[in-house]
Amino acid sequence: MRATATGRVLHDPKGGSFRFDAGAVCLDFAHTGGEGRYAVFETLHEPADLGGWLAQPPLGAVLTVPATTRDLIAAKALRQAIWDAAHAQAAHRPLPATTVAAINRAAAAAPLAPALTAAGTAEWAAPVRAAQALSALAREMIELLSGPLSARIRECASDNCPLVFVDSSRPGARRWCSMERCGNRHKLRALRARRDAAAHSPGEENTPPRP
Repeated sequence: MRATATGRVLHDPKGGSFRFDAGAVCLDFAHTGGEGRYAVFETLHEPADLGGWLAQPPLGAVLTVPATTRDLIAAKALRQAIWDAAHAQAAHRPLPATTVAAINRAAAAAPLAPALTAAGTAEWAAPVRAAQALSALAREMIELLSGPLSARIRECASDNCPLVFVDSSRPGARRWCSMERCGNRHKLRALRARRDAAAHSPGEENTPPRP
């Protein structure tokens, strides 16, 4: 059953990993891979990979009907639509019509239904299908884009980082995908710049004497 915490560990194909919290499960899903130059980050290679991702918290949708190749194709189409919509919103551009249609198409499927167990806990009612989990992700994206946090959807402030997130913090001051990654890199660059500036600025000992 779904928990409240979001975020996943992302792995760089060149080595290294870091925890990235996009602030919404649908945005976490958008970072599971991609097309073109982002294909090197692909994690959903087979239907079982999709089922494994959906089963993890916070969504916790353990499929009782195994995901199919068709489900995987639909998942990647929704993932691309969420990615494109998030970047358009972050850049204050109109949402592409094809993107809107793809998200609405996924959201039209029946979503996951909660059920109460005899132990007083909650779970997703069976059967749990991939299409239901994708519908839940699409509906979350619709709520995000149409709700009060839509203006908080941002791209990482680093010049070469395309990761996108929703800043749900109270001050709304989040700039980086992760302080562990781009935030620290920015701090290091700023520190080097200050040191270089100090090293190249004339000191008092180099100041010419007054006449």
